[in-house]
Amino acid sequence: MLEEVERWLVDRSWSVADRPLHRILAAKRATGQTVSVVLPALDEEATVGDIVSVIRHDLVLQVPLVDEVVVVDSGSTDRTAEVAAAAGARVVHRDAILPRIPAVPGKGEVLWRSLLVTRGDIVCFVDADLREFSSDFVSGIVGPLLTEPDVQLVKAMYDRPLGAAAGQGGRVTELMARPLLNMHWPQLAGFVQPLGGEYAARRTLLEQLPFPVGYGVELGMLVDALHLAGLDALAQVDVGVRIHRHQDGQALGRMAAAIYRTAQLRLARGHLIRPSLTQFERAGDNFEPRTYSVDTEERPPMAEIAEYQARRVA
Repeated sequence: MLEEVERWLVDRSWSVADRPLHRILAAKRATGQTVSVVLPALDEEATVGDIVSVIRHDLVLQVPLVDEVVVVDSGSTDRTAEVAAAAGARVVHRDAILPRIPAVPGKGEVLWRSLLVTRGDIVCFVDADLREFSSDFVSGIVGPLLTEPDVQLVKAMYDRPLGAAAGQGGRVTELMARPLLNMHWPQLAGFVQPLGGEYAARRTLLEQLPFPVGYGVELGMLVDALHLAGLDALAQVDVGVRIHRHQDGQALGRMAAAIYRTAQLRLARGHLIRPSLTQFERAGDNFEPRTYSVDTEERPPMAEIAEYQARRVA
């Protein structure tokens, strides 16, 4: 590990217990910054309501840390929108945001568009499939942004159990993202959960970043933030244990391919590798190939979008 990363692990890796809520609130009052929490959601009626309820109870009603909770629905066919609204979130459909640019499927697409429907100086992203959710996920990663002026982006770190096996979740992280980061961006080797969906950042940083529209958004954002702001502007906070729905092996393969493609684009090499993935499914006595495109479209920095510029002027 680079000496710079060893120092960073000491200086920029914290625990949620390092910043009690009263200290975070005092910093919020002193700086006047506002906080938005965004949940990207697709068919998450089983979990999204509980997450919204916990955030509103703990960090809106009991303690005024969060100024708005927004669920961006990316085309759910279940009751995700109704459940989220009943729990107290403002629900916005992905397709209603920036309609002049047709939406494409993908988590990164939703996160990018969320910048247009939120107002917070600090934007906190939380996946909508978490179970046994704790508001520490929000206060833990928002805290350093309120108390440390030089910090621009904070990722949550946690244990990810897989069934009864502790620490065996995050298979794409271990098999794809971590090797890529260690080999090509070794300054980022200290991140425990580089692909984790729980992170917070200053709007002034997010609006300058391109957003891969799909699963590569977390890796792309981390790499781009490193280049734009530097390692010392990035941090991570231990928030305990993350329990969520796990994907099957083929879905993980598609995620890994999209992440690799995102990394490949950022390596800026002079050649292109075919951006598709062939997987196999048994059909009777044979295995049939299924080929999926993993080309990674990206949205430009939000600061370049006319509607966003107009909103800032207004």
